[in-house]
Amino acid sequence: MADPVHRGLSRRSVLTGGAAAALGGVVTGGAVGYAGHGLQDAGAAEAPDWRAVADSEAVGAATEPFYGARQAGVTTPPQANAAFVGFDIIDGATRAEVQGVLRTWSQDAARLTEGRGGLADLEPELAEDPARLTVTIGFGPGLFDAIGMPDKKPDWLEQLPPFPEIDQLEDRWSGGDLLLQICADDPLIVSHAARILASGVRGVARQKWSQRGFRKAVGTDPTGRTQRNLFGQIDGTVNPTEEDVDFDQILFSDGSDQRWMRGGTSLVLRRIRMTMDTWEQIDRYSREMSVGRRLDTGAPFTGTAEHDPADFEAVDEIGLPVIPPESHMARARQRDRSEAMLRRPYNYDDPPDGDEMSNTGLLFTAYQADPVRTYIPVQQRLAEQDALNEWTIPIGSAVFAIPPGAPDGGYVGEGLFEG
Repeated sequence: MADPVHRGLSRRSVLTGGAAAALGGVVTGGAVGYAGHGLQDAGAAEAPDWRAVADSEAVGAATEPFYGARQAGVTTPPQANAAFVGFDIIDGATRAEVQGVLRTWSQDAARLTEGRGGLADLEPELAEDPARLTVTIGFGPGLFDAIGMPDKKPDWLEQLPPFPEIDQLEDRWSGGDLLLQICADDPLIVSHAARILASGVRGVARQKWSQRGFRKAVGTDPTGRTQRNLFGQIDGTVNPTEEDVDFDQILFSDGSDQRWMRGGTSLVLRRIRMTMDTWEQIDRYSREMSVGRRLDTGAPFTGTAEHDPADFEAVDEIGLPVIPPESHMARARQRDRSEAMLRRPYNYDDPPDGDEMSNTGLLFTAYQADPVRTYIPVQQRLAEQDALNEWTIPIGSAVFAIPPGAPDGGYVGEGLFEG
């Protein structure tokens, strides 16, 4: 267990929700929250072997295919940089025009992921060395009404219900009819791809928001260890893997709701602001008690290594739970396999907004076959009671259907328009 001799909060005050009082008003209890269950357990697949390669030429030349049965950028080992760009369809845009955008996006994405410029690219040199670029296309709930096809919308595709205990959502980070998720190991490649693809929507859609994120740079950690978020926590310990027998069932639609979505998935994207200024005013022990894991190794309090199983029934010498029931780890854990999801988050660190010293957080992403069945129950538990709610604020939220991949020469979403 963590050292009971510590400065700041007592163990019992953390367990009984006294964190805000102990800080003497530095943190207001329950006033801010965490909308996403991935700050500690957000997902990251293990890094591939090529990350150990020191040759920058090999890293830049690495590619991920665009065409295929499923879109890249979901089960792809997470790249170092990402841009999530949301668009709204312009009033009066036609179904045929939206199809045209999807065709253009798919054609340009196929070229860019191969290291070639887009079809109307005036700076094709910027597309060289694609660095595992992936482009993933998503459909928001409003798209289907906009194109006159409301009957084709999956039953689960709605914005998340409100979580009034924690939500402080801003429209500038929420919603959207179309999504581009652009990831690569080189930020220049991400920026160029975002520019080329966004230019293809003129007259049909307008950009609603753009959110940029980052992870560890290629080559800085060739061991494949789980990454850390900006709270210093190991971030991605619990995640399904492709070796799991139920991996496809967890992640991909079987088409029973909408046939055109067979092989597709869903994305819940939450922008989580992390209040670093107040987080850094509490001691290490109190941080670990809030998380339920040790910060240095990521091990649960009942283990010694990151991936050791947690014993949520264990109690200490005075009868208190070893893993606090209000800790993030305890609230976020799967109650059954229906709550398993694939998480692939990115950090953000933007210029300060207002009087805060920092504007830092997490672009939390969760992929699953059905977010109503999988994501919402876990999120509700966290909204009701999660120790990390003291230092996290959800300020953006969006849900998208991620269609299956495009056949060679086809376009993403083609099945939606086929009768």
